[in-house]
Amino acid sequence: MESTNTAHQVASFLLETEAVKLRPEQPFKWSSGWNSPIYCDNRVTLSFPYIRSYIKQQLAELIRQQYPEAEAIAGVATAGIAQGALVADCLEMPFLYVRPEPKKHGMGNQIEGRLLEGQKVVLVEDLISTGGSSLKAAEAVKAAGAEVVGMAAIFTYGFAVAEDNFRKAGIPLHCLSDYNALTQAALANGYIPASAMDTLAEWRKSPETWGA
Repeated sequence: MESTNTAHQVASFLLETEAVKLRPEQPFKWSSGWNSPIYCDNRVTLSFPYIRSYIKQQLAELIRQQYPEAEAIAGVATAGIAQGALVADCLEMPFLYVRPEPKKHGMGNQIEGRLLEGQKVVLVEDLISTGGSSLKAAEAVKAAGAEVVGMAAIFTYGFAVAEDNFRKAGIPLHCLSDYNALTQAALANGYIPASAMDTLAEWRKSPETWGA
């Protein structure tokens, strides 16, 4: 994760725009079947120009600092496409995006855009949960002959399984904000009472069994 100030500011923006919603007493049901006190859709931030620009600039700076060798930006479909395009424009780098799987018609592309052999690519995501879909996109880029130098994302839940998956894949991951920063910002800004913090911490420890 990046600096504490950036992490807190991004978390505050996610809460302000309702890109993140916290409901410890009325959990959401994820597509995975997990019960969760949090729902995150960072695409909402695209509708707020100032916040959109802030996130774009922070992601661009993250890439400059952590991946100075980067030569192209790839958005992970679908939520990472818009964020990646904004960042690529800010960095004046080539942009492409990666589908979850090849198209069933036309050219059958999984990667849209011009990807060069040996090109050093940074993937951009809006959200990291287990890391499965993100790493699948990274594999597609590598299979096409390019080099994945790392991944940048707006937010991560910080699950141990995601950290393990990225470590095993040998792909560095850097995120602007995370779950700890989010819960602290939610408490500081009055989105949740102090009594909810224990519940939120318990979910983070074992999300797959929480509330079952």
